[in-house]
Amino acid sequence: MLSCEQAGFEQWRLAFDDKSPIYRQIILQFCQAFVRGDIKPGERIPSIREMSVLLKVNTNTMQRVYQEMERDGLINSKRGTGYYFTEENEMIDKTRRDLALDSLIRFTDEMRAMGFKDMETLEKLESFMKGGEHENSSCGARS
Repeated sequence: MLSCEQAGFEQWRLAFDDKSPIYRQIILQFCQAFVRGDIKPGERIPSIREMSVLLKVNTNTMQRVYQEMERDGLINSKRGTGYYFTEENEMIDKTRRDLALDSLIRFTDEMRAMGFKDMETLEKLESFMKGGEHENSSCGARS
């Protein structure tokens, strides 16, 4: 079984904010840990009770997290043994694509909010990817 420390679950509670429901934030954390490889396909995850205690959230919140992830095909329950992350390659790829799209949407929205045109954003991204424009940030984003 995956221990709570192995996947860094103890740090998740620090990330909660008021922008979206806690259960959605926890699902996102599970997906990110899965895509990063902190949780392996087919690996057993901590119980609902363990996670609710660790994250200091209501058991009903964690129940909803697990129900939503099971409904979406991210996890499977096995009677008497617990919950396991999917081993389906299609679901793994979909999770990666969904997370990438969410990141791109946030990035694009932030750049537009700062007044950058889409072409400027593309140019800045291309320059950044080639190793430029990220060494001397004056706003503390990089040191």
